[in-house]
Order: sequence, then C-alpha cells, then structure tokens
Amino acid sequence: MSEATGSRKALWDLSYGLYIVTATDGEKHNGQIVNSAFQVTNTPPQIAVCINKENLTHEYIQKTGKFGMSVLEKETPLLFMGPWGFKSGRVIDKFQGVNYKIGVTGVKLVTDHSLSIMEAKITSTQDVGTHTIFVGEVINSEVLKDGELLTYEFYQKDKKGKAPKTAPTFK
Repeated sequence: MSEATGSRKALWDLSYGLYIVTATDGEKHNGQIVNSAFQVTNTPPQIAVCINKENLTHEYIQKTGKFGMSVLEKETPLLFMGPWGFKSGRVIDKFQGVNYKIGVTGVKLVTDHSLSIMEAKITSTQDVGTHTIFVGEVINSEVLKDGELLTYEFYQKDKKGKAPKTAPTFK
C-alpha cells in the first residue's frame, strides 16, 4: 500500500457537510456524525455515505441494508454533536433526550438541528480499506426547515471541533 506524499492538510480543502447517519438492528438504534456523504445520482435518487468498519453504525447498515441521514444546520451546538461523534453506541443510547422520527424503514431520523432527513436502501457497497462506502437509493425524504448547512470547515475553524480517530479526516 502506498503512502501519499506532501501535506495531508491539502485534503481539508475538499468541501464537506456534517450529517448524522443512523441505522437500526431490530430494537437497537445507533447513529454517528459523518462528513463523507454525497448525492450519487438523480434518477433514481441515490446517496452515498462512508463509514468506518469499527463503528456500530457500520455493523447495523451492513446487516440490515438501510440507513438514515439527517443534514445538520450551521447552528448545531458542539455539545449536541459530541455523543454522535465521540461516544460509542455500544456504551450509551445516543437517542436519549433527542427528538427524532421513525422512518418508513424503521430507522430513527434525528430531527433536532436538522435541515432535512432521508432514508436509503443499499444498492451497492465499496470496500475502501478502513471504511465502506454504502450507496443507497433514497426511498423517503423530508425538508424540515430552511437554513444553512453545517460545513466541516465551519465546524473546524469557527466551532473549533475535532475529528474522532475513526474519521477519514482524522489527523
């Protein structure tokens, strides 16, 4: 495996939003912050998320073939984001005290600090080493409110947020 040369900081110039990706396994629910999510196609509408293989959310998505995504607003407080990015769903219930909707797939969709929510059923996966890219067809979506997307750049520079060790952008 080759190691990239130069500055990894150059990768920070790529544009990202911040999202909560959720998954369900029976009565168990989990979610996590991701910055690697994007629209893949328009017809049918498909989105992709990149999830670390060590994370519980990965386990649930891989097992059930579905996931939810909440698009976070710029005003999302760091304290709200903490459990989603730095705590394991194996140890805590991340949904405790959080507003959410149950989607058509049974996945919990976080509505607190969210501009929109969507659900997808997996159409393909790509193993990329430490992570898996899950591509899913959007089967349900809803705009909750107008607002500005929380970008990873704003999170890092203005909110002084950090990346967990399992994030693709961890330094």
